[in-house]
Amino acid sequence: MARRIENTTVVVAGASSGIGRATALLFAEQGTNVVVAARRVALVDALARECEAAGGRALAVPTDVTDAAAVRRLAEAAVARFGTVDTWVNVAGTGVFGPFEEAEAELHAKTVEVNLIGAMNGAAAALPIFKRRGSGVLISTVSMGGWSPVPFAAAYTASKFGLRGFNASLRQQFDAREDIHVCGVFPAMVDTPGLEHVANASGRHIDPGPFLYTAGDVASAILGLARHPRGEVAVGWPARAGQAAYALSPRLTELLTGAAFRWLLRRAGPAPKTEGALRAPIAAGTTASGGALARKGLPSAGPISLGLAVGGVLALAGAVLAAERRR
Repeated sequence: MARRIENTTVVVAGASSGIGRATALLFAEQGTNVVVAARRVALVDALARECEAAGGRALAVPTDVTDAAAVRRLAEAAVARFGTVDTWVNVAGTGVFGPFEEAEAELHAKTVEVNLIGAMNGAAAALPIFKRRGSGVLISTVSMGGWSPVPFAAAYTASKFGLRGFNASLRQQFDAREDIHVCGVFPAMVDTPGLEHVANASGRHIDPGPFLYTAGDVASAILGLARHPRGEVAVGWPARAGQAAYALSPRLTELLTGAAFRWLLRRAGPAPKTEGALRAPIAAGTTASGGALARKGLPSAGPISLGLAVGGVLALAGAVLAAERRR
C-alpha cells in the first residue's frame, strides 16, 4: 500500500538548485510540508515561497550539510514547525573533475565531506525522529557513480561507493523495523547546474553529452520512493547498464570507460581550472536545469529512451510478422 504524502513533512537537504530544488517543488505540489535547506540563504528563502505558492507549507533553514550541529538544528527546526519529519532527502553533492593529483587534497576531502559525511549527518538527525514515531523514509541521491567508478573523479567515486555502503548497512540495521526505510537513488547523467558547482582540475571544458535526464526525472523517482520505499532505484537505463557491466566484468568496464573519458578530454576545448562551490557558495547555477539540453535543442533522455524502446518493439513485431508471412 502506498504511503500517504499529503500533509506529511519532508526535509530536502541541498535544495537551492538542481535535483533538490525540483524535489522540493514536486513535494509541495502534493500538499506536503517542505523544509528546504542549503548554504545559499536567499535561494532557500525564495524556494520556500515558491513551495507555498505551489500548494505546500514551507520552511527555509540555511544549512551546511558538512556541519553536524547545523544539520541537527535543521531537524529541530522542522519538528518545531511541523511536529515531526516523515521523509528526509539528502541531495547535496559535489565533486572534483580531472586528474586526482592536479587538485588540492582539501578539495578531494571536501567532496567526501559533502557527499558522504553530509548524508551521514542527515541520517544522524533524521533517524532518532523516525525511531520515536516508529516510521520514516530516508532517501539519499547516490548516482550511477556508486555502482560503477567514474574516471577522473576519484574522490567523487569514493564518496558515492561509500554512500551506497552506508545505506546498505543502515538497511540491515532497520530490517526488523518494518516502517523505517533507507533508500538510494542512482541517476544516470542529469542536466543540472552541478557541473558549474564542481571543481575542475582538468583544464578542459566539461561537456555532459547529449543523453541527459532532467532534475524532474530524479525528483519523480524520489517522490515514488517516499510513497513506495525500496532499497535502490535507478533513474535511466544507462545507470543500470553501468551497474550490470561493472558487476559482470569490472576490469573491462574500467578499461573501456577510462579510454572513453581520455578520448573525450583530448577532444575537449580548454577551460580555466576552478574550485567551483567546494569552499564557498557561488552565485552561478540557481535553477533546477543546467541548460545543457536547451542549448543543444535536445529532449531529455526519457522520451528518447521511450522512442527507442517503442521502435525496437515495432521492429521486432514487424520481423515476426514478416517471418509468419514467409511461412
